[in-house]
Amino acid sequence: MDKIIKKYRGKGFKLTPQRLAILDYLEGNKNHPSAEEIFRDLKDANPTLSFATVYNTVQALIGRGELSELNIDPERRRFDPDASPHHHIRCTCCGRIDDVMVDYSAALKLPEEITRDFDVQTNHVDFFGVCDNCR
Repeated sequence: MDKIIKKYRGKGFKLTPQRLAILDYLEGNKNHPSAEEIFRDLKDANPTLSFATVYNTVQALIGRGELSELNIDPERRRFDPDASPHHHIRCTCCGRIDDVMVDYSAALKLPEEITRDFDVQTNHVDFFGVCDNCR
């Protein structure tokens, strides 16, 4: 918890007990949770936590570049605490989402008619398939 406090205190991020619980939950979380899942998983241990607090905290973290929003799940917005550039793969059966830590920027050569009008700064590729557990 000290690591989390040090990380966010210097960034002017208000650290309430509810926010600390959310930050602790997200730290190293590879499950790409939705705001609803974060709230559900934390509410019993944090009875003063509201869904609005979870949602507002998530939005504040996105605004600070500490959290990425994923659009890979058509049913809900999911979030990734690993804000480093990477891609994702989603199981079309169970919905599991995993990170794909491969840089595809060299392989994704866009046609000149696009690159002359755009300065491409980043990319994101979503993959879909069936995981080992569902096969």
